Parts: sequence; structure tokens; C-alpha cells
Amino acid sequence: MKVLHNMHPNDTKHYDTERLREAFLCEELFQLGKINVVYSHIDRLVALGIMPNSQETLSLDEVIDKKSFGTDFFLQRREMGIINLGGAAVIDTQQGRYTLAHLDALYLGKETQNISFSSLDTQNPAVLYGLSVPAHHQYPNKLIKYEEARKVQLGSLANANARRINQYLHPDILETCQLCMGMTELEKGSVWNTMPAHTHERRMEAYLYFNIEPDQVVFHFLGEPTETRHIVVRDKQLIISPSWSIHSGCGTKNYSFVWGMAGENQTFDDMDFIAMQDLR
Repeated sequence: MKVLHNMHPNDTKHYDTERLREAFLCEELFQLGKINVVYSHIDRLVALGIMPNSQETLSLDEVIDKKSFGTDFFLQRREMGIINLGGAAVIDTQQGRYTLAHLDALYLGKETQNISFSSLDTQNPAVLYGLSVPAHHQYPNKLIKYEEARKVQLGSLANANARRINQYLHPDILETCQLCMGMTELEKGSVWNTMPAHTHERRMEAYLYFNIEPDQVVFHFLGEPTETRHIVVRDKQLIISPSWSIHSGCGTKNYSFVWGMAGENQTFDDMDFIAMQDLR
């Protein structure tokens, strides 16, 4: 399990490129036949990259030990959201079985046990991205199909930021303790996300970029609004942002990303926008 620590903005402004990448970026979250786990001290967020091949089932209990979380099983005091970025997947739990097509999502509430993952197609394995945060209440598990996600159109081609936001774990779709998740798809000809930039002191946010072609990249912008930095990001790489940091990106071509938030509230538009003339 990879562990990421929190950092103070006064320290971050002195980081070089390599140190920025160590602090904010997870480069190899997905490996065939493995469950990779990243534990962030920012709001106790856990990110999981799960890529089962069709020959075997991957069990969460086999990679999450009790000592790491101080509980008898992973979701004893946590909730989790999962979005499938690959081929069809089956997720088995003590409470039921769920089949996820490409871009479907699943919410697993507190106290869900015996979680395992498998792919249905040898040629097209599932690529399951999970986020988990502490939970105080048990809400029902729920499968959210891609077409059932709440769709919001934002931006314009004139500003190179025309995009569709798909809200899965969102108060208008289902109840969760604190976790929110969704996926943003940029239209062809658009490359900017989340600009004008914002922060939200009441929530942290994580971006998992995907649909980036091998010869393309995204420049992810972070840091305090007056002390911005950037990290070059490639396909299926994860950025974890503290609440004081902006989180925005510009690609060499259109792309997609999964966003996840945890913190004080679930109000999607509770943001502190930064005027363009104030960015530095």
C-alpha cells in the first residue's frame, strides 16, 4: 500500500518537479491481475486500482490487512464508490452481486463485506477505479448505470472547455455519508477542465485522468492560486489535491477524468472561484 502524506502550502511552493510528482501523483495505479491501494492522509481517502483478469477473482480482503485500518474488514467504518473504466466486471459482496458495464458505477455502503472482483472478457478486462472514505452511517449499496448518472453540460467550444459532467455519487442520485464521485468527458476540440479555477476549503478532490492517447498528455495545474505549479499526467494516472489547492487541467487533446470529493459537505457548487487576473 502506497501512503501519501499531507503537505503545507508554504512547503509545496519549494518543491521541484520530482517532489511534486511524489507528493501529488500516482502513476501506476492499475496493473493486470492486481489490486493496488493508495492511502492519503488528506481526509483519510483511499484510492484503489483494480484490474482482474478473467482467469481469477481478486479479493479485497487479501490485500487489505486489519492492521492498516484498525478494523475487522475494509468497509467496517468506510464507504466506497467504484467506476468501471474497462470491460464488463462482476463485483461480489456478502450483500449481493453487481455487474458493471463500461462507465457504470457502484456505491458500497458501510459494513459491506467479502468484496471480490472479476472480469467477464479475456480480451477486454475490467478496469475498476475505487475511492473510499470514512463513514458514520450505513446507506444501501446501489448500482448506477452510465445512462442513469445526472448529466450536466458546461463550457463552450469557443473557450475550448465544452464538457459533460456525469454525476454518479451525488445527492440527487443517492445518499452517501460524504463521498461524491462523477466523471467528466471533454468534447472533441476542447482541452480545458475546471477553468476558471477554484478551491474549496471544505473538501479535498482527486482526479483520475483517462482516455489519454499514448502520444498525448494533460498538464494538471495545482497549488495556491498565487503559487501555481503543474504536473504532466498520462493515461489512468491519479492526482490527489488538498483543499487549499486549485485542480485544473489542459490537454494536448480531449480526454476524460473521474473526480471524487470528500470533506465537510456535498454541495457541488460550494466553490471559491479564482478570478483569472489573480492566477499566478
